[in-house]
Amino acid sequence: MNLPNALTILRIFFVPLLVAVLLEENVAFQFGSWPVTNEWLALAIFLSAAATDLLDGYLARRWKQVTTIGTLLDPIADKLLVSAALISLVQVRVLPGWMAILVIGREFAVSGLRAIAAAESYTIKASDLGKTKMLAQVVAISCLLVSTRHPELHQPGIWMMWGVIFFALLSAVSYFRKFWRKVDEHVKLRRRRELLLLERKRQRESMRQRGSRRAGARGAGAGAGASGGTIWKPPEVS
Repeated sequence: MNLPNALTILRIFFVPLLVAVLLEENVAFQFGSWPVTNEWLALAIFLSAAATDLLDGYLARRWKQVTTIGTLLDPIADKLLVSAALISLVQVRVLPGWMAILVIGREFAVSGLRAIAAAESYTIKASDLGKTKMLAQVVAISCLLVSTRHPELHQPGIWMMWGVIFFALLSAVSYFRKFWRKVDEHVKLRRRRELLLLERKRQRESMRQRGSRRAGARGAGAGAGASGGTIWKPPEVS
């Protein structure tokens, strides 16, 4: 296992840790002279996980270590992290549930599109809108994490979430407009080719059967002619 894949797996392990720290209100310890409570610890975990998202992609491209398992696990790790953070924020009554549903639903929709495209040998790369959405998402979630004990940051965090929803829906529409037509045309073309091959196969089978019947008919006619030619009687003379 290379380092980029290890960072991706590490990001997955951050997910339950983030949920546990955020939902546990009594987490607190002293870091030098600064008391660290659960919201700051949750923020540190979330930002560390988000940093691994940037680092693993950069290292994989720089070291040419892009692997199939890394390509599959990276978007799953991102969605697990964001979904866990949003659901936890809904649980602690910092984020409205409908906002979390919109963002998570968008992630599932784009993931489904990516899966269909991958089955048809298309690769959907992250667009600029998708990257902007990810950056806005990290900032908004970070603000809302801290707002669990600092209410003055709650309203700015909600405003940022509106920006996340805007970019999320806009990027989703962009993905579907750009790739759905290509994927749909590719599927229809493949299906036409399959039907054409089946039709040709059926025609060949039909022609083969006709040829067999004709050969059988000729053989029967030849046999009848041969038998008629050997049995011959001269006319009787009275």
